[in-house]
Amino acid sequence: MRTRSKARSRAVEALFEAEQRSVSIAEVFERNPEVNEYAVEIAQVVADNTQRIDEIISTYLADRTIERMPALDRAIARVAVAELVWYQDTDTSVIVSEAMDIAETLSTEKSAKFLNGLLGSIAKSRGSISSL
Repeated sequence: MRTRSKARSRAVEALFEAEQRSVSIAEVFERNPEVNEYAVEIAQVVADNTQRIDEIISTYLADRTIERMPALDRAIARVAVAELVWYQDTDTSVIVSEAMDIAETLSTEKSAKFLNGLLGSIAKSRGSISSL
């Protein structure tokens, strides 16, 4: 697994853990200081911008609310949306593909299909989505 791929996966795991334990992302990473710098960076972008990221995700959810998404799928979507919005130099297809790979590994095939549709819709509007 490539370095960025591992970092994305670790960011998802850390965000999931932080939400489940009701602790900050910094506390999660303090317990494991040997983490890739990009994992920490992207997880912090999500933590700092969760409200905006959730607004973006909610705009594209057809038949559910973000609160009804499984927590792990929510973490995967948040990392992907953070990259789509705040890391414009990262290829869209890589972001969506890696999110699906993470979902297939950590969640379910059904989740991967759902996230592919959700993130594909968001990705189509990537250039017009504001981080503000």
